Amino acid sequence: MAKSATATARIDAVRRFNRFYTRRIGALRKGYLDSPFSLPEARVLYELYNRKDTTASEIASALDLDQGYLSRLLQQFEKRGLVTRKASKDDARRSHLSLTARGRKTFAPLDVRSQNDAVDLLTKLPEAEQKRLVSAMATIEGLSGEPAEKPKGYILREPRNGDFGWIVARHAELYWQEYRWGWPFEGICAQIVADFVNKFDEKKERCWIAEIDGENVGTVMLVKDEQPGAARLRLLLVDPKARGLRLGARLVDECIKFARKAGYKSMTLWTHENLTAARAIYDKAGFTLTSSEKKKSFGQNVVAEYWDMKL
Repeated sequence: MAKSATATARIDAVRRFNRFYTRRIGALRKGYLDSPFSLPEARVLYELYNRKDTTASEIASALDLDQGYLSRLLQQFEKRGLVTRKASKDDARRSHLSLTARGRKTFAPLDVRSQNDAVDLLTKLPEAEQKRLVSAMATIEGLSGEPAEKPKGYILREPRNGDFGWIVARHAELYWQEYRWGWPFEGICAQIVADFVNKFDEKKERCWIAEIDGENVGTVMLVKDEQPGAARLRLLLVDPKARGLRLGARLVDECIKFARKAGYKSMTLWTHENLTAARAIYDKAGFTLTSSEKKKSFGQNVVAEYWDMKL
């Protein structure tokens, strides 16, 4: 079957990126990072440097290396006094590998050089471009099926310029991907954000942005409700890359604490039956489902829900 012009252009783009990146990291050079090691050798040393009592099978799996090729590399390292083997106490057929003191001393400068190269790459870019680069790298990893490492933690902060546009855009993108909610939903998000910005009451309202390594990964707003003495929780969002950190619960808890401090008597929110993760957070925080209705919204049949809580 003939490929379309679009498919051909995309294939060419992937191949072009592969050529660029292999050149950028020096994969084709005889010595990686001006060392006596090739890139595969350096990667095996990296795994040994950062693992304790690992096995050849574990390294082969982590690097997707042929077992025979890896065995030859390890034999060379042993001859050079860089690697040692120790028979497993549980299985005599298995050996645990580790770097010798000489091996660690040999690899350490490569680790420093790699770290410095990453620093040099980032510091040449403005802050916003650094965020774009790191985000693009994470996107490539995620879309290519690479298992993502769990983030170590997040920070909560006040919004900065550009954050409100991100809130609208990320809601629209994520809810389309996960629920197929269309443009009307994006319009509602934009209206909520516009009302918050244009009518902001510093004493009674707040917006939090969650950030990991300089990238926005979550948000929530607390605003005055039309009902006197009530606060409304709005636009809770946790990006998939930050899920599993209990970030959603933390954002809701921040809203509740601020609402009490600001003197509100109750809180309310609007959500939907299919947002199961959010509903579980609201329920655990002390909200109660007070009413629901079936309707057609955002191009889908949904069940809208209203939750309330006394403070």
